[in-house]
Amino acid sequence: MNTELINQLLIHVEDACKSPNNPFGFGIWSHHIKPMIEIGRKLAKDYNADTEVVIIAVLLHDLAAIKDGSKRKEHHIFGAEEAKTILTKYNYSNNKIELVQKCILNHRGSVNNPKSTIEEICVADADAIAHIQEIGSLFYVAYKEMDMDIDEGMSWIRGKIQRDWNKMSERGKKQFKNKYNEIMKILG
Repeated sequence: MNTELINQLLIHVEDACKSPNNPFGFGIWSHHIKPMIEIGRKLAKDYNADTEVVIIAVLLHDLAAIKDGSKRKEHHIFGAEEAKTILTKYNYSNNKIELVQKCILNHRGSVNNPKSTIEEICVADADAIAHIQEIGSLFYVAYKEMDMDIDEGMSWIRGKIQRDWNKMSERGKKQFKNKYNEIMKILG
């Protein structure tokens, strides 16, 4: 595992999350990316995936939207390109760069692209699980960042959780079915 690279990326992403230009606030670090790191690490071990690739993809998966909110709808596309630029500067292996890019391109529930590698599945599952486990962050985005009213916000959060659930692997769904069902009951 290239811990030096991962440590550099941790600093880079956390600093981007601290920026006043980050439209999501620092909570995207503390309540989404940081929890995803441990979730991704566990899934990589459980699924027998390349842990290094999963962690790097987790760190970089939302970076484009964090740095520029106007890229939010297509942050997976911009993020994959930015990951290539960043990782190339660190002389990271081209094969692994391509795998990281696939993970970033295919992590979104609203796009739900097919996943051809176990690493892509790990990152997409980790993203969904983090939203389910850290649901408070979705309330923050809906009501604080997107300035939604109560009904609009609840509808958006329900839709987000459902999209996340739909993109999860069957294995991930088995592990988190009870948590998902509990949250959906609360959301109505």
